[in-house]
Amino acid sequence: MSAQSITPAASNAKPKKIRARMERVNWPATIILAVCSLTVLIPLYVTVSMAFKTTKQAVDGNAFSLPNPVSVDGFKQAWTMTKTPVGAGISVLITAGVVFLVIFLAAFLSYSIVRNWDHRFFRYSFFYVLAAMFIPFPVVALPQISLTGRLHLDNPFGVIILASMFQLAFSVLLFTTFLRSIPNELEESAQIDGASTWQTFRKIVFPLLAPMSATVGIFAFLYAWNDFMMPSLIISDATLQSLPVRQNIFQSQFSNNYNVSFASYLMAMAPAIIAYIFTQRWVMSGVTQGAVKG
Repeated sequence: MSAQSITPAASNAKPKKIRARMERVNWPATIILAVCSLTVLIPLYVTVSMAFKTTKQAVDGNAFSLPNPVSVDGFKQAWTMTKTPVGAGISVLITAGVVFLVIFLAAFLSYSIVRNWDHRFFRYSFFYVLAAMFIPFPVVALPQISLTGRLHLDNPFGVIILASMFQLAFSVLLFTTFLRSIPNELEESAQIDGASTWQTFRKIVFPLLAPMSATVGIFAFLYAWNDFMMPSLIISDATLQSLPVRQNIFQSQFSNNYNVSFASYLMAMAPAIIAYIFTQRWVMSGVTQGAVKG
Protein backbone atom coordinates (compact mmCIF):
# COMPACT_ATOMS: atom_id res chain seq x y z
CA MET A 1 0.00 0.00 0.00
CA SER A 2 2.83 2.39 0.85
CA ALA A 3 4.50 1.85 -2.53
CA GLN A 4 1.22 2.46 -4.34
CA SER A 5 0.59 5.62 -2.40
CA ILE A 6 4.05 7.00 -3.16
CA THR A 7 3.96 6.25 -6.89
CA PRO A 8 1.15 8.74 -7.84
CA ALA A 9 2.81 11.47 -5.79
CA ALA A 10 6.12 10.88 -7.54
CA SER A 11 4.44 10.87 -10.94
CA ASN A 12 2.72 14.19 -10.14
CA ALA A 13 5.98 15.71 -8.93
CA LYS A 14 7.83 14.94 -12.17
CA PRO A 15 5.60 17.10 -14.46
CA LYS A 16 5.94 19.95 -11.96
CA LYS A 17 9.72 19.76 -12.13
CA ILE A 18 9.62 19.67 -15.94
CA ARG A 19 7.22 22.64 -15.99
CA ALA A 20 9.44 24.61 -13.63
CA ARG A 21 12.48 23.85 -15.79
CA MET A 22 10.63 25.03 -18.91
CA GLU A 23 9.51 28.26 -17.21
CA ARG A 24 13.01 29.09 -16.03
CA VAL A 25 14.19 32.45 -17.38
CA ASN A 26 17.03 32.40 -19.88
CA TRP A 27 18.96 35.29 -18.35
CA PRO A 28 21.82 35.53 -20.90
CA ALA A 29 19.35 35.79 -23.79
CA THR A 30 17.19 38.23 -21.82
CA ILE A 31 20.17 40.50 -21.09
CA ILE A 32 21.31 40.44 -24.71
CA LEU A 33 17.81 41.32 -25.93
CA ALA A 34 17.54 44.12 -23.37
CA VAL A 35 20.85 45.64 -24.51
CA CYS A 36 19.79 45.36 -28.15
CA SER A 37 16.49 47.05 -27.30
CA LEU A 38 18.30 49.93 -25.61
CA THR A 39 20.36 50.57 -28.75
CA VAL A 40 17.05 51.30 -30.51
CA LEU A 41 15.03 52.90 -27.70
CA ILE A 42 17.68 55.41 -26.58
CA PRO A 43 18.15 57.02 -30.05
CA LEU A 44 14.36 57.02 -30.47
CA TYR A 45 13.95 58.77 -27.12
CA VAL A 46 16.54 61.40 -28.07
CA THR A 47 14.81 61.97 -31.41
CA VAL A 48 11.39 62.50 -29.82
CA SER A 49 12.80 64.65 -27.01
CA MET A 50 14.83 66.90 -29.32
CA ALA A 51 11.93 67.29 -31.76
CA PHE A 52 9.71 68.86 -29.07
CA LYS A 53 12.34 71.25 -27.72
CA THR A 54 12.85 74.91 -28.54
CA THR A 55 15.93 75.98 -30.49
CA LYS A 56 17.58 77.22 -27.27
CA GLN A 57 16.96 73.93 -25.46
CA ALA A 58 18.17 71.88 -28.41
CA VAL A 59 21.65 73.46 -28.34
CA ASP A 60 22.18 73.40 -24.57
CA GLY A 61 24.26 70.21 -24.86
CA ASN A 62 21.89 67.98 -22.87
CA ALA A 63 20.23 65.69 -25.38
CA PHE A 64 18.65 63.45 -22.73
CA SER A 65 16.74 66.19 -20.91
CA LEU A 66 12.99 66.40 -21.31
CA PRO A 67 11.58 69.36 -23.29
CA ASN A 68 10.46 72.13 -20.96
CA PRO A 69 8.35 73.75 -22.25
CA VAL A 70 7.13 71.47 -25.02
CA SER A 71 7.36 73.21 -28.38
CA VAL A 72 6.10 72.25 -31.86
CA ASP A 73 7.96 75.05 -33.65
CA GLY A 74 10.45 72.50 -35.01
CA PHE A 75 7.65 70.58 -36.71
CA LYS A 76 6.21 73.77 -38.22
CA GLN A 77 9.57 74.86 -39.63
CA ALA A 78 10.41 71.38 -40.95
CA TRP A 79 6.94 71.06 -42.51
CA THR A 80 7.47 74.30 -44.48
CA MET A 81 11.19 74.04 -45.16
CA THR A 82 11.21 70.56 -46.72
CA LYS A 83 7.71 70.84 -48.20
CA THR A 84 6.75 67.74 -46.28
CA PRO A 85 3.26 67.32 -47.81
CA VAL A 86 4.73 67.11 -51.34
CA GLY A 87 7.58 64.81 -50.33
CA ALA A 88 5.29 62.61 -48.24
CA GLY A 89 2.81 62.37 -51.12
CA ILE A 90 5.54 61.21 -53.51
CA SER A 91 6.85 58.74 -50.92
CA VAL A 92 3.32 57.38 -50.45
CA LEU A 93 2.95 57.00 -54.24
CA ILE A 94 6.26 55.14 -54.54
CA THR A 95 5.62 52.96 -51.49
CA ALA A 96 2.06 52.03 -52.49
CA GLY A 97 3.18 51.16 -56.02
CA VAL A 98 6.06 49.01 -54.78
CA VAL A 99 3.92 47.16 -52.23
CA PHE A 100 1.21 46.44 -54.80
CA LEU A 101 3.59 45.23 -57.51
CA VAL A 102 5.75 43.17 -55.17
CA ILE A 103 2.84 41.31 -53.55
CA PHE A 104 1.05 40.40 -56.76
CA LEU A 105 4.05 39.73 -58.99
CA ALA A 106 5.79 37.67 -56.29
CA ALA A 107 2.60 35.71 -55.57
CA PHE A 108 2.00 34.94 -59.26
CA LEU A 109 5.61 33.96 -59.88
CA SER A 110 5.90 31.87 -56.71
CA TYR A 111 2.70 29.98 -57.45
CA SER A 112 3.82 29.07 -60.96
CA ILE A 113 7.24 27.97 -59.69
CA VAL A 114 6.01 25.84 -56.79
CA ARG A 115 3.26 24.08 -58.75
CA ASN A 116 5.62 23.39 -61.68
CA TRP A 117 8.75 22.56 -59.72
CA ASP A 118 9.30 19.33 -61.66
CA HIS A 119 9.82 21.31 -64.87
CA ARG A 120 13.39 22.43 -65.39
CA PHE A 121 12.43 25.87 -66.73
CA PHE A 122 10.53 26.87 -63.59
CA ARG A 123 13.17 25.43 -61.28
CA TYR A 124 15.94 27.35 -63.02
CA SER A 125 13.75 30.47 -63.06
CA PHE A 126 13.56 30.27 -59.28
CA PHE A 127 17.35 30.20 -58.96
CA TYR A 128 17.64 33.01 -61.51
CA VAL A 129 15.29 35.23 -59.51
CA LEU A 130 17.08 34.46 -56.25
CA ALA A 131 20.40 35.46 -57.83
CA ALA A 132 19.15 39.06 -57.80
CA MET A 133 19.45 39.03 -53.99
CA PHE A 134 23.23 39.02 -54.39
CA ILE A 135 23.28 42.07 -56.72
CA PRO A 136 22.82 45.28 -54.70
CA PHE A 137 21.56 48.38 -56.46
CA PRO A 138 24.82 50.41 -56.19
CA VAL A 139 26.59 47.77 -58.30
CA VAL A 140 24.23 48.32 -61.25
CA ALA A 141 23.30 51.93 -60.50
CA LEU A 142 25.10 53.48 -63.48
CA PRO A 143 23.44 51.40 -66.22
CA GLN A 144 20.08 51.71 -64.47
CA ILE A 145 20.37 55.51 -64.44
CA SER A 146 21.24 55.52 -68.14
CA LEU A 147 18.41 53.12 -69.01
CA THR A 148 15.72 54.99 -67.08
CA GLY A 149 16.84 58.25 -68.67
CA ARG A 150 16.54 56.84 -72.19
CA LEU A 151 13.11 55.37 -71.47
CA HIS A 152 11.93 58.62 -69.82
CA LEU A 153 11.49 56.81 -66.52
CA ASP A 154 13.67 59.20 -64.51
CA ASN A 155 10.69 59.92 -62.25
CA PRO A 156 8.84 58.26 -59.35
CA PHE A 157 7.30 55.66 -61.69
CA GLY A 158 10.78 54.50 -62.70
CA VAL A 159 11.65 54.15 -59.01
CA ILE A 160 8.51 52.05 -58.47
CA ILE A 161 9.50 49.64 -61.25
CA LEU A 162 13.14 49.30 -60.18
CA ALA A 163 12.40 49.04 -56.45
CA SER A 164 9.80 46.34 -57.12
CA MET A 165 12.27 44.31 -59.18
CA PHE A 166 14.97 44.54 -56.51
CA GLN A 167 12.51 43.50 -53.79
CA LEU A 168 11.05 40.68 -55.87
CA ALA A 169 13.73 38.07 -55.14
CA PHE A 170 13.32 38.12 -51.35
CA SER A 171 9.54 38.18 -51.69
CA VAL A 172 9.54 35.15 -54.00
CA LEU A 173 11.66 33.28 -51.48
CA LEU A 174 9.10 33.95 -48.74
CA PHE A 175 6.09 33.10 -50.90
CA THR A 176 7.53 29.84 -52.23
CA THR A 177 8.30 28.68 -48.70
CA PHE A 178 4.73 29.43 -47.64
CA LEU A 179 3.12 27.89 -50.73
CA ARG A 180 4.81 24.54 -50.09
CA SER A 181 2.80 24.30 -46.86
CA ILE A 182 -0.54 24.55 -48.73
CA PRO A 183 -1.83 21.08 -49.72
CA ASN A 184 -2.48 20.42 -53.41
CA GLU A 185 -5.79 18.73 -52.60
CA LEU A 186 -7.49 22.11 -52.20
CA GLU A 187 -6.63 23.08 -55.77
CA GLU A 188 -7.42 19.65 -57.16
CA SER A 189 -10.94 19.74 -55.70
CA ALA A 190 -11.51 23.18 -57.25
CA GLN A 191 -10.30 21.98 -60.65
CA ILE A 192 -12.62 18.96 -60.45
CA ASP A 193 -15.49 21.41 -59.95
CA GLY A 194 -14.47 23.13 -63.21
CA ALA A 195 -12.36 26.04 -61.93
CA SER A 196 -9.56 27.30 -64.19
CA THR A 197 -6.01 27.85 -62.97
CA TRP A 198 -6.62 31.59 -62.63
CA GLN A 199 -9.87 31.03 -60.69
CA THR A 200 -8.16 28.52 -58.43
CA PHE A 201 -5.38 30.96 -57.65
CA ARG A 202 -7.67 33.98 -57.18
CA LYS A 203 -10.40 32.33 -55.09
CA ILE A 204 -8.50 29.69 -53.14
CA VAL A 205 -4.72 30.13 -53.11
CA PHE A 206 -4.33 33.90 -52.90
CA PRO A 207 -6.69 34.30 -49.89
CA LEU A 208 -4.64 31.63 -48.10
CA LEU A 209 -1.53 33.72 -48.74
CA ALA A 210 -2.86 36.61 -46.64
CA PRO A 211 -0.41 36.16 -43.69
CA MET A 212 2.59 35.98 -46.02
CA SER A 213 1.22 38.83 -48.15
CA ALA A 214 1.21 40.98 -45.01
CA THR A 215 4.79 39.95 -44.29
CA VAL A 216 5.95 40.71 -47.82
CA GLY A 217 3.98 43.96 -47.83
CA ILE A 218 5.54 45.34 -44.65
CA PHE A 219 9.06 44.48 -45.83
CA ALA A 220 8.35 46.20 -49.16
CA PHE A 221 6.85 49.16 -47.33
CA LEU A 222 9.89 49.65 -45.09
CA TYR A 223 12.25 49.25 -48.04
CA ALA A 224 10.44 51.70 -50.32
CA TRP A 225 9.62 54.31 -47.67
CA ASN A 226 13.14 54.52 -46.22
CA ASP A 227 15.06 54.17 -49.50
CA PHE A 228 17.33 57.13 -50.20
CA MET A 229 19.81 56.02 -52.84
CA MET A 230 17.47 54.90 -55.63
CA PRO A 231 15.19 57.98 -55.71
CA SER A 232 18.17 60.33 -55.41
CA LEU A 233 19.89 58.72 -58.42
CA ILE A 234 16.88 57.96 -60.62
CA ILE A 235 14.59 60.99 -60.20
CA SER A 236 16.02 63.92 -62.15
CA ASP A 237 13.47 66.57 -61.09
CA ALA A 238 14.22 67.87 -57.59
CA THR A 239 10.57 68.88 -57.08
CA LEU A 240 9.54 65.21 -57.44
CA GLN A 241 11.95 63.82 -54.85
CA SER A 242 10.81 61.62 -51.99
CA LEU A 243 10.86 62.62 -48.33
CA PRO A 244 14.27 61.10 -47.37
CA VAL A 245 15.96 62.86 -50.29
CA ARG A 246 14.36 66.18 -49.40
CA GLN A 247 15.73 65.88 -45.88
CA ASN A 248 19.21 65.39 -47.26
CA ILE A 249 18.83 68.39 -49.58
CA PHE A 250 18.04 70.63 -46.61
CA GLN A 251 20.68 69.04 -44.36
CA SER A 252 22.86 72.16 -44.39
CA GLN A 253 19.94 74.27 -43.11
CA PHE A 254 19.44 71.80 -40.25
CA SER A 255 23.03 72.19 -38.99
CA ASN A 256 22.21 74.70 -36.23
CA ASN A 257 18.53 73.84 -35.80
CA TYR A 258 18.60 70.49 -34.08
CA ASN A 259 14.96 70.65 -33.09
CA VAL A 260 13.98 71.23 -36.73
CA SER A 261 16.17 68.39 -38.00
CA PHE A 262 14.92 65.89 -35.42
CA ALA A 263 11.32 66.95 -36.02
CA SER A 264 11.82 66.33 -39.73
CA TYR A 265 13.37 62.91 -39.05
CA LEU A 266 10.54 62.00 -36.68
CA MET A 267 7.87 62.89 -39.24
CA ALA A 268 9.64 60.71 -41.80
CA MET A 269 10.04 57.78 -39.39
CA ALA A 270 6.55 57.89 -37.93
CA PRO A 271 4.66 56.16 -40.80
CA ALA A 272 7.13 53.25 -40.90
CA ILE A 273 7.05 52.80 -37.11
CA ILE A 274 3.24 52.96 -36.96
CA ALA A 275 2.88 50.55 -39.89
CA TYR A 276 5.20 48.01 -38.27
CA ILE A 277 3.52 48.28 -34.86
CA PHE A 278 0.09 47.51 -36.32
CA THR A 279 1.26 44.75 -38.70
CA GLN A 280 3.93 42.94 -36.68
CA ARG A 281 1.52 40.17 -35.62
CA TRP A 282 0.83 39.39 -39.30
CA VAL A 283 4.55 39.48 -40.03
CA MET A 284 5.28 36.93 -37.31
CA SER A 285 2.28 34.83 -38.35
CA GLY A 286 3.46 34.69 -41.94
CA VAL A 287 7.02 33.76 -41.02
CA THR A 288 6.02 31.02 -38.55
CA GLN A 289 3.35 29.50 -40.81
CA GLY A 290 5.74 29.43 -43.73
CA ALA A 291 8.31 27.61 -41.63
CA VAL A 292 6.01 24.69 -40.79
CA LYS A 293 4.93 22.09 -43.29
CA GLY A 294 1.13 21.81 -43.21
